[in-house]
Amino acid sequence: MKTTRNRPISPHLQVYKLPLTANLSVLHRGTGIVLSIGSLLVLYWLTAIAAGPEAYATASSILGSWLGKLVLFGWTFALFYHLCNGIRHLLRDTGFGFDLPTTYLSNKIVLAASVVLTLLLWLVA
Repeated sequence: MKTTRNRPISPHLQVYKLPLTANLSVLHRGTGIVLSIGSLLVLYWLTAIAAGPEAYATASSILGSWLGKLVLFGWTFALFYHLCNGIRHLLRDTGFGFDLPTTYLSNKIVLAASVVLTLLLWLVA
C-alpha cells in the first residue's frame, strides 16, 4: 500500500474566518446546551426551596456569590439569545429573511435584543 506524504493537509477551523451566520449558528447550539445544563441549576434552587429554610439559605448563598451571579448572568443571556434566535427561525419558516442583507440584519438584531433584554432583566431584578 503506497501512501502519499506530500499531500496537503486540510487546515483547521482556526485558519478560516467563519461568517457571522456560521458563528451565530454555533452560538445557538451552544446556548441550547447551556440552557439544558442551567435547568439543573434551576432544579437545584427549586429543590432547595422545597427542602426547607436551611437548604434554601445554602442555595441562596451559592447563587448569590459573585460566581453564582456570573453563571446566572450567562444563563440569562443564553435564554434570551436562544429565544430571540428561535423567533428569527420561526420568521424564516414563513419564508421571510432568506436574502443575505436581511439575514445579516436579523442576526445583528438578535444579538442586540439578547444583550438589551439581559441587561434590562438584571437592572430590574
